Amino acid sequence: MGEIIDGRAIARELEEQTKAEVDALVAAGQTRPGLAVILVGDDPASDVYVSHKVKASARVGVRSFENRLPASTSQDELLALIARLNADDAVNGILCQVPLPKHIDERLVLEAIDPDKDVDGFHPMNAGRLMTGTGGIPACTPLGIMKLLASVEPNPEGLDALVIGRSNIVGKPVALMLLSVGCTVTIAHSKTRDLPGVARRADVIVAAVGIPRFVKGEWVKPGAIVIDVGINRIKGEDGKERLVGDVAYDEVQHAKAVTPVPGGVGPMTIACLLHNTVQAAKAKAERKAN
Repeated sequence: MGEIIDGRAIARELEEQTKAEVDALVAAGQTRPGLAVILVGDDPASDVYVSHKVKASARVGVRSFENRLPASTSQDELLALIARLNADDAVNGILCQVPLPKHIDERLVLEAIDPDKDVDGFHPMNAGRLMTGTGGIPACTPLGIMKLLASVEPNPEGLDALVIGRSNIVGKPVALMLLSVGCTVTIAHSKTRDLPGVARRADVIVAAVGIPRFVKGEWVKPGAIVIDVGINRIKGEDGKERLVGDVAYDEVQHAKAVTPVPGGVGPMTIACLLHNTVQAAKAKAERKAN
């Protein structure tokens, strides 16, 4: 049986490191880092996620500024709030929870966030910095994936890595991060020809396609590392809902290591969000010092 990569434990370790960094900043006389979270509307899943972020902020000592707006909020009102948060020295990170109501242009809103406060790593400026290897704030979930990979393979240079999924949020950025550590990277998707054959050549598989149990056991060669990004709700034979990933978890126990769902990638996303917020605060302090 392959090693189970415990995302919860690794996220706790990262939170402890982040808290130590916050304590050191405050001890040095710096302002306590602050994270502003914007939630427009009353989407239940988004509400739960925002609550988790607020609680995690408290655990590491990051100030949390909640901005809960009604679904009727206009695009101009939302952009005005972002402009105020961009100018607020107490705010080091801004996160606008998506999806947004249909009358609001999500792309326009995310691009309005100051790239130096874009702790989700979604701004085109940060995406471009990742592409060119010139710094910037990394996207949270891909950063978490890389930390999970490092926990079982600290030197991935030369490995064949397959990313199944081509989204701007996960697939594309994690492919660039894998490339930056020396992997030979293939990006595939649900329409890729002979995807099982492509997968069987991979030493590392990152599944982020959004289809329940899409990656089968026969696709995974013995000794491969499997990172499952998917979070899908399905009904079991007993009629009850349960969470499953994009990988048929019970079929890939011959892998060297695999992330479970839940408890794998998910906890890392919030931990990396707070890590990014503190790094943004440190970068701001350095700019002021210079």
